[in-house]
Amino acid sequence: MSELRRKMKADMELKGYSPRTLSSYIKRVAGFANYFGKSPNDLGEDEIKEYLHHLITLPRSDSYINGAYSALKFLYQVTLQREWSSLRIPRTKMRKRLPEVLATSEIKELLKATSNLKHRTLLMTIYAAGLRVSEAANLKVNDIDSRRMVIRVRQGKGNKDRYTLLSEVNLSLLRTYWKAYQPQIWLFPGVTSDKPITTRTIQKVFQTSKEKAKITKNVSVHSLRHSFATHLLESGTDIYHIQRLMGHSSTKTTSIYIHLKQENMLKIKSPIDIWNFQ
Repeated sequence: MSELRRKMKADMELKGYSPRTLSSYIKRVAGFANYFGKSPNDLGEDEIKEYLHHLITLPRSDSYINGAYSALKFLYQVTLQREWSSLRIPRTKMRKRLPEVLATSEIKELLKATSNLKHRTLLMTIYAAGLRVSEAANLKVNDIDSRRMVIRVRQGKGNKDRYTLLSEVNLSLLRTYWKAYQPQIWLFPGVTSDKPITTRTIQKVFQTSKEKAKITKNVSVHSLRHSFATHLLESGTDIYHIQRLMGHSSTKTTSIYIHLKQENMLKIKSPIDIWNFQ
């Protein structure tokens, strides 16, 4: 590891960045350095703009490009102590896309198609508690608080702890699962009991169940979390409560689910229906 990379890593650790963000930023900066074949210390504003424009021409997602921008900004502003002008180095505007949501009937079919008890319990817990895939993977046995009917989520996004719902149905399945598998530390251990299940494994489990359930929507395991929030909103739960359960810093993030809520939209009539077109 180069001295510059070590210094950036230390700066990020001092700022309290999560290991996942740290790893992502290091990779983005490495991609920038490899593109020019030089150390970022020897590169500047023109090269940064050229590289970001290069990423736009590739089949890269908005989040990938945005991540590269944030990583380079951190490197130059914090680690290299250089000026960063957002006017001269503009951030690519993120395209706003509404997330795909599963209907309750589709979630039932998904869980029914998941024959493996551990996998079915895992997918149900993600949906019933509105968890991110990494949060589900890192759940520990003692995070399930059946007395208070909550699940403790440790160090979620932004290094924040929070509590979310533990439903009666989910708890019943968790008890059945625990009797069969008797996990000791990690609620959903991986290949060996001393390590949690990987997020890649969870994604594969979801994909397999999705195909068995014959769900054709372009959804991923993260769609279970989106479905949790949307279904809560449709059932009348206040958006501020949903914000806390989801671990969002602002209701602005949570408000995207208002656009997915169909209950009120179904009550609205098109003008052509109102004036009785013949």
